[in-house]
Amino acid sequence: MTNDVAQRAAAAATPDLVAAYQRDGAVCLRGLLNADELAQLRRGIDANLAAPSPRAIVASQPDDPGFFIEDFCNWPTNADYRALALESPLAQVAARLMQSSTVRLYHDHMLTKEPGTRQKTPWHQDQPYYNVDGAQNVSFWVPADPVARPSTLEFVAGSHRGPWLMPRTFMTNQARWFPEGSLADLPDIEADRAAFHILRWALEPGDVVAFHMLALHAAGGVAPGQRRRVFSLRYLGDDARHAPRRWTTSPEFPGLADRLPSGAPMDDALFPLLVGGSA
Repeated sequence: MTNDVAQRAAAAATPDLVAAYQRDGAVCLRGLLNADELAQLRRGIDANLAAPSPRAIVASQPDDPGFFIEDFCNWPTNADYRALALESPLAQVAARLMQSSTVRLYHDHMLTKEPGTRQKTPWHQDQPYYNVDGAQNVSFWVPADPVARPSTLEFVAGSHRGPWLMPRTFMTNQARWFPEGSLADLPDIEADRAAFHILRWALEPGDVVAFHMLALHAAGGVAPGQRRRVFSLRYLGDDARHAPRRWTTSPEFPGLADRLPSGAPMDDALFPLLVGGSA
């Protein structure tokens, strides 16, 4: 880690911002990434879009005038993703926001909505889809294009404190993870938005949104003529523990349950240690 990276992380993740993250579960870091990192971001996403992995998912309906594609876990083969994950200020910012002495990379997630995509991302929490327990975590949502407020992520402030709510498939609303009835369903936020403290920010390239994996969040579609390329990086802190599921997680990590017992720290080559220990 260079002094420049450490200084940028300290300047961005101020004590007030850390307190806001702990309180609300989501914050915006303006202008965190520099021009070189933005170039890496765009190269990485464009290379990913040109050659999606077998893990890629089309998340829009066939009749959608746009197109929504997601892909996961490409940092080992995408050099630009790897540089952002390992060498940018993000890992150091993660340590500060999580208040953690260690930081591991969990996974990367590309989300691109092409112009005119109607498909919304419904309200949900991320952590119930994952194979991880623990409260020290952070996801970074990093746009490569300007994002208008109607297309940005929005959050219910404080929802990261729980409870866990039922994860469902985005397009068919099925409970394919936890058994039906085992977790409470999400409240109908859209029916009474005024009843919730909702955070959202219009974004420019270089801005980064940080949010907790349990924070309730959603996003809109994109207008014709607008494109929304986003790269998300997810990091884990001191208390993260492996939580194998009886079902396929999103993303899945084939073979991990054979190497890492339930309740063990996420000490595996899939999750490199970036801060603390012998990183």
